[in-house]
Amino acid sequence: MANIFGRKKQETAVKGPARVVTELEQLCGEDKETYEALMHTMFLDPRKVAIASKDASENARRFEKAKNDLMTKTWYEIAGGLAIYEGDAKKVSEYFGKCADLSQEMTYTILKDPERAVAKAQEYYKKMLKD
Repeated sequence: MANIFGRKKQETAVKGPARVVTELEQLCGEDKETYEALMHTMFLDPRKVAIASKDASENARRFEKAKNDLMTKTWYEIAGGLAIYEGDAKKVSEYFGKCADLSQEMTYTILKDPERAVAKAQEYYKKMLKD
């Protein structure tokens, strides 16, 4: 494009920041479904969660009896995230299944294949949480 003096303007492309690939994304590789499932459910460092999974699930059950759906879902999500860390796919299915029953807007893709997701999460934890 020329300006009024007959010179061409140089067009400069505006580039955004480079996209950073996370360790979890690298471990999952082409398995985008597992990555998406874990991205929304797992704790990156569950050692910093100040409650045991058993206590989190008991809290969820207590709020379930009180018919407080929001707190029930929150505590089941915490229990489910801790179950991922513990490698317990059965508990992951149970806890996130309860969340799915309570949630109208959130889809818990981890329920499609919890064993595969838990296995990938365990790889992540072994690599990233070295003591």
